[in-house]
Amino acid sequence: MTGIFREIVMLWDKHLLTIRTIEHLQMFSTALTISVIIGVSVGIFIYTRPRTVSPVLNFLNILETIPDLALLVILLPLLRLGTGPTIAASVIYSILPIARNTYTGLKGVDGQYIYVAEAIGLSPRDILLKVRIPMSLPLIAGGIRIALVFTMGVVTLGGLVAAGGLGTVLQNGIQLYEKDAILLAGLWTGILAVILDLGAGRIEKKLYERYGTWQPQR
Repeated sequence: MTGIFREIVMLWDKHLLTIRTIEHLQMFSTALTISVIIGVSVGIFIYTRPRTVSPVLNFLNILETIPDLALLVILLPLLRLGTGPTIAASVIYSILPIARNTYTGLKGVDGQYIYVAEAIGLSPRDILLKVRIPMSLPLIAGGIRIALVFTMGVVTLGGLVAAGGLGTVLQNGIQLYEKDAILLAGLWTGILAVILDLGAGRIEKKLYERYGTWQPQR
């Protein structure tokens, strides 16, 4: 057991997995933050302008069908090698679930809360900010959780375009056929994804506990 642990530590140090993990999480957090800002903004935009719902969501669905490797290649001439195309591809893939859930949440808030808000004299803008958005937070969190999985996957592929992160260790391991490096980096990437997903799941659960009265509009 001690020998296995020592071998893992040696592999960890050899492939600079601490530095690669920091790089990975930096790209991940940057991409997810941008995705949340854009996704929530798009969701609010299409909610306030109903005619844009179908064209915007259809366009985002089309972007979602582009294979991730192909998207990285398309972005290379524009953003060059490095973190740029990796973060951009992650954002493009992650906008749809956040925007769609934001729109669905805003549209589906129970009418009784809107009636009460109107009765006390709140303006449409105040109703959006003080009623609809808070009541939509559980669904928005669910969209972010889906986006988290997309982002982690695309960031891992960033090793193919010299973006750093854990994808670099996997890429080097494949090129040099170092099975131990592939196994260690792959397992660690999976563990990170599970930890982040569990964290997002706890946040989503807390929001549902607080705003659990949300019901889809019929």
